[in-house]
Amino acid sequence: MKWSVFRSWQAPNQISTSCSVGNDFLISSGMDIILLDEECNVRWKRTMPFRVHGATHDSGRIGILYGHGFHILQVSDGSPINEGRSTEGGFSDILPRPGGGWVLSCRKGNLHIFSSEGRGIKRLSAGGVRRLIGWFDREHLMWQDENGKLRCAKLANEDSQRLLEDRVWSWVSRMDGGKILLQAADGMLWEGVPHPYGWDSLDTIDTRSLEPLAANKAGDGWWILSIEGSVHSMTQQISINLGNTDLGDFLVGLAPDTMVTIRRDGLVRVWQSPDLSNLRRIELQKMVAEAKVASDWEERRKIFKRACQAEDEGRISLAIDLYQSLGRTSDVNRLLSRLKGD
Repeated sequence: MKWSVFRSWQAPNQISTSCSVGNDFLISSGMDIILLDEECNVRWKRTMPFRVHGATHDSGRIGILYGHGFHILQVSDGSPINEGRSTEGGFSDILPRPGGGWVLSCRKGNLHIFSSEGRGIKRLSAGGVRRLIGWFDREHLMWQDENGKLRCAKLANEDSQRLLEDRVWSWVSRMDGGKILLQAADGMLWEGVPHPYGWDSLDTIDTRSLEPLAANKAGDGWWILSIEGSVHSMTQQISINLGNTDLGDFLVGLAPDTMVTIRRDGLVRVWQSPDLSNLRRIELQKMVAEAKVASDWEERRKIFKRACQAEDEGRISLAIDLYQSLGRTSDVNRLLSRLKGD
């Protein structure tokens, strides 16, 4: 099974961060943030007062970090939703919250919980956060502390937190599908399925002593971007053909068959796997089929919301299919006119 370069693009300035936005991706190039689709077409560009150093996407909104502040933008055009929030020393990491909202860590060692619109809800003293890992549900948050240990907080009426175990990890990935990758002190890579009080499973998956910088879970398993810029699959019989050296400093997954490697000097490469492209077709066919059989109002409301989100994320073909399944001819014609205008 082979992955190969589908598109390449050169950013005008050095890149400081990147994140996926549905099937598109955002980069921070110099003082600009740019939203590109998987064919590297620029959807929009906005100039920021400071260089953006962190970003994530959730439900048609993009949360970004620059200076000492946290700001929320619309996916559709990059326009700000509010005036932003700031904290002394600035924020260091950001993660969307299940059901809407955001969690941020700051350089003072606190966790900050915000609503979808950026309104502050609560603050929790965490004693230092190296990396936000993910959510088990809306109330249970997992992170890696400054000593390399894993912790979980329960954000209920009385906030509480606990240490999952005493083991120290040198690197931990974001949680994806309930799973995470971890590197132990001896350099070995592990895959784990954590829960708020420990592990459901934890197994060694690689003994090559790679130095991970980022990870992406594609349709054929985990991929690792190492600190020297090489990309490695954690599954046998899979390869990526381009010398496998100096491919980038960021690794972003867009779909089961598509991922992006990005170098700080501005070189962007979009990779695709023809063998996995059928997975995306099956996903789209399933969504359209669900729309066609929907009969009651609640189901139609959910499909309409999904269509609006697809439109906000620039997935116009999918939005057209969903609107068409609901019989919303005016929305279909509007999007078809938009495509012709582009």
